[in-house]
Amino acid sequence: MNSFLSMLGQGRAILFDGAMGTMIYDKGIYINQCFDNLNLTQPRLIEEIHAEYVKAGCDVLETNTFGANRVNLAKYALADKVREINVAGAALARSAGGTGILVAGSMGPLSTNVEPLGAVRCEEAEEAYREQAEALVEGGVDLLILETFDQIDMLEAALDAVLAPKKVPVIAQVSVNEDGRTTYGTSLEQAVQFLNGTGADVIGLNCTVGPGPMLELLKKMTRMTKKPISVQPNAGYPRHVGGRNIYMTTPEYLSEYAVQFLGNGASIIGGCCGTTPKHIRAMKQAIKSRFPEKREIIVEEAAARDTVDAVPLEKKSAMAAKLARGEFVVSVEITPPRGCDAGAVIESSKLLKQNGIDAVNIPDGPRASARLAPMPLAILLEREAGIETVLHYTCRDRNIIGMQSDFLGAYAAGLRNVLIITGDPPKLGDYPDATAVFDLDSIGLVRVVHGLNHGHDIGRHPIGKPTGFLIGVGANPGFEDQEREIDRLFQKKEAGAEFVITQPVFDIRQFETFMKRIDGLGIPVIAGLWPLVSHRNAEFMNNEVPGVIVPPDILERMRRAGTGPEAVREGIDIARELLADMKGMIQGVQISAPFGRVQYALDVLKG
Repeated sequence: MNSFLSMLGQGRAILFDGAMGTMIYDKGIYINQCFDNLNLTQPRLIEEIHAEYVKAGCDVLETNTFGANRVNLAKYALADKVREINVAGAALARSAGGTGILVAGSMGPLSTNVEPLGAVRCEEAEEAYREQAEALVEGGVDLLILETFDQIDMLEAALDAVLAPKKVPVIAQVSVNEDGRTTYGTSLEQAVQFLNGTGADVIGLNCTVGPGPMLELLKKMTRMTKKPISVQPNAGYPRHVGGRNIYMTTPEYLSEYAVQFLGNGASIIGGCCGTTPKHIRAMKQAIKSRFPEKREIIVEEAAARDTVDAVPLEKKSAMAAKLARGEFVVSVEITPPRGCDAGAVIESSKLLKQNGIDAVNIPDGPRASARLAPMPLAILLEREAGIETVLHYTCRDRNIIGMQSDFLGAYAAGLRNVLIITGDPPKLGDYPDATAVFDLDSIGLVRVVHGLNHGHDIGRHPIGKPTGFLIGVGANPGFEDQEREIDRLFQKKEAGAEFVITQPVFDIRQFETFMKRIDGLGIPVIAGLWPLVSHRNAEFMNNEVPGVIVPPDILERMRRAGTGPEAVREGIDIARELLADMKGMIQGVQISAPFGRVQYALDVLKG
């Protein structure tokens, strides 16, 4: 019996390696080269990378042959090197792995689409894959892995090539987005239905998304197939830093998801883009401590952990109760002071309480500045001023451990309303050389807090009594890429968001368009308002705050108003007009207090 199939039959948790391309790039090889050809030109480099993954604890190495088919190699004038490159790729992995590590021959998509979407005929694609597969088998691979396919027609051609005749076991993996569809619109259901009808020994998912979305996709997939399942997520979403795409997901974070993958039906786990030997080592340690060599996967048990009774919306906070009843809520945003004296903010909050304001919004390091920490300030305000707060929380400054600890501490201290945002990068603020963490973005953190609200942390460890946070998220009606902004907003809602607060609104037509496009979101929208205090202030908002657009007519009104009290009155009048125009579209308003002057916010409400 094939060693790979034997491992599957034993119910072992099988760990594949991580990214090859990421490691090659990190070794100083630029992307203008053919990475597959390094099997011939720099074999020691490739063997060194394989050896690092072996040392990290993987059970299976993938060959450096992801693009080593005739069509792809032709771009580098290497079409006649298909056999040589693939045989060498198999040999290098075998040499690095020794006798205890299995070798999977990696086969990826062609660099162009097949018919009907492209010029390459299915027969040509099939022949290209057959040529590559034969070379990999000749080189001595234990199995073949077809990965990162998002065009089903191309995957079908590849499977036809490797399954007739079938010489080694085959894994077939597709790549889908968070919405469960490929870039060509094929649904996860359609892809799995197709794969169920093939002779692939294992079917699975890899690339495109990070561990969080892949877990949700896996849960759906387990209900659609009886075949063994493999999952190989990216290390989150890459961020462009210093001219490079950097993957932010930490090894520890991915390792927690490795446990969840196995507990929710996966037989094979590994890493795709952005993962390194550090990620694989952390995954190995996690699964070794949590799963025996032989295991029984109980999907129902893993899913049952979400059955903890969550706190109903109307019981989370006074603000939540008003939102649940469909009532209009009003909050005022006060920026924390740069020093440690919270006296002025406390007194301002008392005034807001006296005037019937529902909550004080406390930004978290706005514009990447260092200020009094928002969480202790929120605790002080609720204790000293007797008013609820909305704690803003960014993903910039804490890792996933610190984030979870912060939220548990916040709940224990009595805080109930949170606004989760990704946060401004340090380069925009006072300390451009400061480092940022960004283990998660706002969507990922919403999922984490939603989990806490259901009694478990990110690793599915029970926390006892669940938290009961009212989870808010940000939205920017003026963001340049509206498609992306709206898509992310719906993702935030699906992750567990319960209300939205927008960036300051100045363009009512733009806002109306935005609200029409998010019709059906199904959670309350609270509009942001900023009372302008001068023409200079208006120019700053228009030019310096990303996504905020101040229309020419408002700029002109503020210009004509001059400076001093006249300008303040004009800015308040503008805010009043915007509030009147928006009120039928929203369920609340967040009014900023420029320079901490809460009276400006109260004056807006008096109109």
